[in-house]
Parts: sequence; structure tokens; C-alpha cells
Amino acid sequence: MAALNILVIGAGMGGLTAALALQQAGHRVSVVDRVHELRPVGAAISVWSNGVKVLSRLGLGEAVERVSGDMRHMRYATQYGEPLTEFSLAPLFEAVGQRACPIARAELQRLLLDAVGERHVRLGAACSDFDSDEEGVTAYFEDGSRRTADLLVVADGTHSRLREKVLGQAVARRYCGYVNWNVRVPASEDLAPLDHWDQYVGDHQRVSLMPMSGDAANPEFYCFFDVPLPPGTISDPTRYRDELREHFAGWAEPVQRLIERFDPAQMARVEIHDIEPLSHLVGQRAAILGDAAHGMAPDLGQGGCQAMEDGWVLARVLENAEGDVAAALKAYDEARVERVGEIVSRARKRAETTHGADPAATRAWYAELAEEDGSSIMGGIEKTIRGGPLG
Repeated sequence: MAALNILVIGAGMGGLTAALALQQAGHRVSVVDRVHELRPVGAAISVWSNGVKVLSRLGLGEAVERVSGDMRHMRYATQYGEPLTEFSLAPLFEAVGQRACPIARAELQRLLLDAVGERHVRLGAACSDFDSDEEGVTAYFEDGSRRTADLLVVADGTHSRLREKVLGQAVARRYCGYVNWNVRVPASEDLAPLDHWDQYVGDHQRVSLMPMSGDAANPEFYCFFDVPLPPGTISDPTRYRDELREHFAGWAEPVQRLIERFDPAQMARVEIHDIEPLSHLVGQRAAILGDAAHGMAPDLGQGGCQAMEDGWVLARVLENAEGDVAAALKAYDEARVERVGEIVSRARKRAETTHGADPAATRAWYAELAEEDGSSIMGGIEKTIRGGPLG
């Protein structure tokens, strides 16, 4: 297969995973990003087994497992700390042949960047437009420069500037109805057991603590708070602690401890948006992937995993097409549109149920959790994992 010149726009999880997969398939890959410094958005990412399988195939599996949290159990409780359900995740991980790896976003991005090679990544280069024809693609940058390539990979995130050009249609972001505060905190048993994913739910709100560090000497939790709020509320780091004290007054003692311990300067406050499932993910000589292609609510923990799958599949279809870019893009589209669209829709439905879009449905979910033995929750996660390109 002839090596292609491939230009990746975006040095996030999706762009770097795609770059690495394409490099390993023998292509010449350059990555550009408009930012001058890579600063991951959000404290951590829950890389479920389907994402870890992709990273393992790319040679990063052992490194990822070494620095990720050892999550063995899941537990739900009411806002007052009353138990709803608790179960081991071992049956799930055994069934799919791979544990999940919650990991600091900065750590994962460092591993990917090192694997791709910093010499192949250019920062501070804002791509504003591109043209394509049957022969190739030319990308234009705000500094007046341009680059040519055989294929353009658009991985510039949920606020993508190039997505509409690829698709030939407008794409609107949709507010999912809630705000998420997320942060890393030192892990301790008075917050949660160090190998547990604990969640407190009530009043359409949620608090989560997940182990995310493989450093036994300095374990950390990835923590987040979800609150349904109207769009456009003020984000003021000096108010984060007071805001959360107000929203979670009377909640269980571990929640109160968590609110007093986090560092507001290290916290992200995000209004959660998604986009409607897209009918296609490619244009002439161009493909979109990651959040640019399927921005989704984080309620299934699949945003990053789907970006990793995108990159893996794109590399494989190019191999199979033996240099026929148009055929490869058609195969990528067929492999990914239904898969990611279904997960976007499921994540939206889960977000609505968790955050009270229909209060009766949320009450019913709370009641289901009280009867849950883990089989239904793990069955849904297993279905998602097995639907990926690596099974």
C-alpha cells in the first residue's frame, strides 16, 4: 500500500490516536492544533474496555494500565448515603477481556503525544478553511500559510470550525440541560473505598468519585458534580465551592468532605452539550472524528472511547482500500455512522433520565437502582464494548 500524506487537525485524544494508528499503518502524518499549549479540558477520562483495547493495539496498553485507576466495584447511594446497589465489576471485565482504565487526561495525552512524536505535532497553527478535489486537499491557516495532503482528518473538537465544510451542512450544538463540575482530589477512604466508583444520586443531581491514578503512594479520585441548570449561568471559580455547598446541602458526609477538599483553581465547570447524530462523517478527501463527529453527553463515558475507535477504524479502512482514498472514506462512513449515532442517542437518553428531564422517569430509575444486582448495568456496558471494532 502506498503511503499517504495525512494532515490531522486537532491534537486532542481523537486526533492523536488517529495520528498514531495512521503512522503505524505506514502513512506520513502531521498534526496541527490552534492552541499554543496542550492543556486537556477536564480532569480525567474514563477509558472503558473498548478504548483500552484500541490503545493496547497501538502499543500503549501496559503504560495506560500502569498509570490508571484500579476500579473494581461500582456503588450507588441516595443523596443521604443510603445504599442503593453495590457490585463487583470483575464479571464485566472478565466477559470482555479487558478492565476499564480511568486516567488523568493530561497523562493520557502525554502518552499519546510521546508515541506520535512531538516533531510531528505543530501547535499555534489555526486551520480556518480547506479546499479539496480528486487529487488532494489544501488546508489554509490564519497566518497565511497552507499545507497540502492526500487526506484531511478533522478532529478539532465539539466546537469544530471545519465540520460544516466537510459535511456541507450546518451542525448545531444542543444543551443537554445540566452543568458538570469536575476535578481531581487526593483519594482517601473517608471519601470512598480506593477501588470503588461511588455515585450519589437524588433531586436529579449526581456526585461521582472514581479512582483515576495508578500511583499507590499518591492515589487520586476523579470527581464530578452534576446539576440541572438553565444555559448561560455564570462560571466563577471563586464561587464554585459556595455553589456546590448550596446545591448539595444536606447530602451525605462524603459529599460534604469532597466539597471542602477540592481546589477550585483546578476545577472545570462545563455546560454539557451534544450534537444530533450525523448522517455522514466524510467529504471529499476529508473525514471527521472524535467530538467533531459525535459530540455527546458524558453519561455513558464513551466520548473518548469512540474517538479512539474512529482513529483505529480509519487506519484499517485505508489499509483495506490499498490507497483508494474515496473507497476508504466510504468504508469509514459505513463503519462509524450508525455506531456513533446510536451511542450519542443513548448518552442523551441517559442524561435525561439522570438529570430529571422527565421527573417520573428519574424516580423510576432510582427505584430500579434499589433492585439492581449489577447485571443490568454491566449488561449495557458490555453491549457497548462488544459493539466496537475490536469486540
